[in-house]
Amino acid sequence: MTTKLFDLSGRIALVTGASRGIGEAIAVLLAEQGAHVIVSSRKLEDCESVAARIRASGASAEAFACHVGRLEDIAVMFNHIRETHGRLDILINNAAANPYFGHILDTDLAAYNKTVDVNLRGYFFMSVEAGKMMKEQGRGAIVNTASVNALQPGDQQGIYSITKAGVVNMTKAFAKECGPLGIRVNALLPGLTKTKFAGALFEDKTIYERWINSIPLRRHGEPDEMAGTVLYLVSDAASYTNGECIVVDGGLTI
Repeated sequence: MTTKLFDLSGRIALVTGASRGIGEAIAVLLAEQGAHVIVSSRKLEDCESVAARIRASGASAEAFACHVGRLEDIAVMFNHIRETHGRLDILINNAAANPYFGHILDTDLAAYNKTVDVNLRGYFFMSVEAGKMMKEQGRGAIVNTASVNALQPGDQQGIYSITKAGVVNMTKAFAKECGPLGIRVNALLPGLTKTKFAGALFEDKTIYERWINSIPLRRHGEPDEMAGTVLYLVSDAASYTNGECIVVDGGLTI
């Protein structure tokens, strides 16, 4: 017996930060399930590489460059979506910034601004624009990529952890106010995952071993292991799931 609960055929999905890592894995999986995926990140050529691979597999995708820390970029992208597709069913806020790794007291203004602009302001106004389109349709699903750092601040990751805690509250705020409009908003909280973005945690053997020894599964996660949770959250299988922040961390936060 088969199920169509995870079938995304006919849906338009936008995935930010999709040129590599968790975002790429999400984009590929949503396309495999039938969605037309708009692969987005700052560099068009990187987006096109992922989109081309999706199309080569027989699925549907396009590339669109957008820096979510720039409101003008967000406006241009949503104008494109409205004019080209006329709808948006799924938004995955996955683009993130973490330019500073060090003691919180040494955080400079540039690092602070970049992290906040992308991780908070970017997610907020991406959700606002997507929500306006979804409101017209009477349905939609938004998933924000947060982090276990939202629950337990990461050492030497102060401002990043603070913004991710903000993403958790943002998720609940949008879920509460947009739920009556038929829009579900949830979050994924990944634990230690092997990506270029998390490189600092893997390059220092002492830090890495400390993380691993704190994880009951005694290993890090892979991007593909995060994508499945997102598929659930945007699919009909999660039609009554709203305002949830699902931790996928191998048991780290037990």
